[in-house]
Amino acid sequence: MVLRLLSRIIFAPKEFIPHVHQKDFVPPYNATIYERLLNNGAILIGKTNMDEFAMGSGCVDSIYGPSKNIWSKNLENDEWRIAGGSSGGSALAVASGVCYASIGSDTGGSVRNPASYCGVIGLKPTYGLVSRHGLIPLVNSMDVPGIFARTVSDCTTILNCVSGPDMRDATTIKMQYQPINLPLPEQIDISKFRVGVPKEYHCEQLSKDVLETWQKVAGLLENEGAIVKQVSLPHTAASIYVYSILNQCEVASNMAKYDGIEYGHRADYDCSTEEFYAKSRAHGFNEIVKGRILAGNFFLLRKNYKNFFEKALKVRRLITEDFTKVFEGSPAERIDVLLTPTTLTEAPLYKEFITASNRDQCAVQDFCTQPCNMAGIPAISLPIRLSANGLPISLQIMSNKFNEKLLLTFARWLENQFEFNCLYNRELYEI
Repeated sequence: MVLRLLSRIIFAPKEFIPHVHQKDFVPPYNATIYERLLNNGAILIGKTNMDEFAMGSGCVDSIYGPSKNIWSKNLENDEWRIAGGSSGGSALAVASGVCYASIGSDTGGSVRNPASYCGVIGLKPTYGLVSRHGLIPLVNSMDVPGIFARTVSDCTTILNCVSGPDMRDATTIKMQYQPINLPLPEQIDISKFRVGVPKEYHCEQLSKDVLETWQKVAGLLENEGAIVKQVSLPHTAASIYVYSILNQCEVASNMAKYDGIEYGHRADYDCSTEEFYAKSRAHGFNEIVKGRILAGNFFLLRKNYKNFFEKALKVRRLITEDFTKVFEGSPAERIDVLLTPTTLTEAPLYKEFITASNRDQCAVQDFCTQPCNMAGIPAISLPIRLSANGLPISLQIMSNKFNEKLLLTFARWLENQFEFNCLYNRELYEI
């Protein structure tokens, strides 16, 4: 089993290491997920590229340069396509065949988004199922270590290795984790599944290719005997705004410790303490990180706290209740899984992606993925077919908390129907 470990899973991010050259830094301790992989015999082969501090939506804001999608026809002259953010490097490592599986972190879709664009499986487990010990925090209440793989079975193998309680992380489950044994595809009775299709995910920006794929899969499920019904998640439209506010508020809090004294880049200046802080943070953060810190502190000002932060928390509860109602409603109304797009389009060209600000891109890129992070439920992105441009199109499946076995069983049946193989399909695409 060959794996790689994403840089954010290690103690300090490569951008903020005092007195040690970034490339030579060795973390002083291992993350729980790292230890569990090692203990299960995994071979960890390296770190991958990512947006700085996981703040980005295209994996183009790294000190090492952008990650270029291997599905691109041309990797030069800005004609290449983005890999998706912020864990784009992890998705590319799996999609290129370099490794068996990879690890990322999913705050609002940072695993599922690049998985969709790169044509691989991307799983966001239930919040608390996988330990966050060693994970550099972006949004503590939403961050979840996620998994990239080329098959649902491989993804399940990794999940079984890393899940379970951890005394070093108070947010993890307290009960012992029971490993998931998936049935063979031919043993899965899809007619027993109740599938919900939320009408709010059919938005204006949804591309024709993605919509057709969504409709095709829903039709297939219905023809095979599954109960497919339209459901409503009424607060979906407000979700992206709530996510943005809470994201930036928690970022402002989490980034405060990087002052150049205890943590982070240290400016080499003979100046006052206040000026030293300012210069260290000015040199240590890129513009996107600085922007989120400033916005978060604005929302948290005493005069703004109730109008922004508190109201966002209240709407987040309503979003969570939307999911609870469809998963735990009356026997006649409840559903087992939700079927939605993962991203609204295929992987965009880099030159088109940078025409909008990072904030605007996050509103588009994370539209379908971030609601389940606020509810803490599991979700998986599954590649289905190629678009008219020969690029991967994926769909997202969501289920109730700690319902990974049902989610992965459903995904395995669907995977078997379309048999999307990233390496094989890309070879045909290149021909």
